[in-house]
Amino acid sequence: MKTMTLHAIIIGEKAKAPLHSVESVRVVKGRGLEGDRYFYGEGTFNKPQLSQDVREISIIPYETLALCNERLDTNLDFLDLRRNLVIKNFDASLLEGKTFMLGTAEFKIVRTCPPCRYLSRLLGEDMMQGLKYIGGHRARIVRSGQISVGDQIEVKEKSL
Repeated sequence: MKTMTLHAIIIGEKAKAPLHSVESVRVVKGRGLEGDRYFYGEGTFNKPQLSQDVREISIIPYETLALCNERLDTNLDFLDLRRNLVIKNFDASLLEGKTFMLGTAEFKIVRTCPPCRYLSRLLGEDMMQGLKYIGGHRARIVRSGQISVGDQIEVKEKSL
């Protein structure tokens, strides 16, 4: 099994605003990444009718960017994809029904993160096609902690 490693942490303070990378961030259960729009309730999808427990963390495999750019014949960057964590060698199948550690924080995958029309409108590209079946995953925070670029995923036992 290849080691799953945190390649980038991406946050932004407001909906629709450009995002930026940070080397380390505090992760807060029930809120998300400190400094991110969803942490502050300022995300595009922070609406009462939408379940917020799936908005804490978004994850995309590092390898997705190249495939997306190939599909669309573009030169997009990880910042454009608007996911929080970019993880090299990410394999969600190894995390099904389990929690996992990154740094001192603990997470659990809750569902996939398919592309949306919002991202297509924002980028002026057909992101529904570019990220079809490879849009990443959403996770909830099981335990607060600190994560840093370079941290490796440690898979825990099956969750109850």
